[in-house]
Amino acid sequence: MPRVNALPDVPRWARNAAMGAALANVPSALWRLAIAVGIPVGLAQSEYDAMGAPGWGSLVLFALSLFSELLAILTLGLVRSWGETWPRWIPYLRGRRVPVLLATVTAGLGALTASVYGVLFVYSAFNAEMEASAWGMWLIDIVYAPLLLWGPLLAAVTVHYHRRRTRTAAPAEALSAAPS
Repeated sequence: MPRVNALPDVPRWARNAAMGAALANVPSALWRLAIAVGIPVGLAQSEYDAMGAPGWGSLVLFALSLFSELLAILTLGLVRSWGETWPRWIPYLRGRRVPVLLATVTAGLGALTASVYGVLFVYSAFNAEMEASAWGMWLIDIVYAPLLLWGPLLAAVTVHYHRRRTRTAAPAEALSAAPS
């Protein structure tokens, strides 16, 4: 995987886990987008009608896909520079250090939420009472199964981020507190 903007002290496994967490949501997002534009995914017309897709319900499917993928992409901040220093485009914060506790607690809650979300969605997908063809039900199972990885991958990267940021911050604080 490319090391674009990856920090030098981030091991390969953490970069790969962050990328995996960011990509775990893509199959289900693409499936929702297919429904939003009316591409057949093995569902009965009654399911499309219930979702209001294509139509106004497509806006909800687009918004859910975009929002969930944006949240997943935030995982990359745990292994890249913009997860340690606020980006320039954020007013009042630009260039300042991202507080470790803020990032760790937020990512930890995200990992818990993504884990619960993944389990519930996959359980729902495997036990859905939907009108769909056999291949349509298999497709649902396939596109939602990667969500099971999102939370655990995010949790692993979060623990690494916290350890890396507190490990490097501790010696600097000790040096500044030492008497001259």
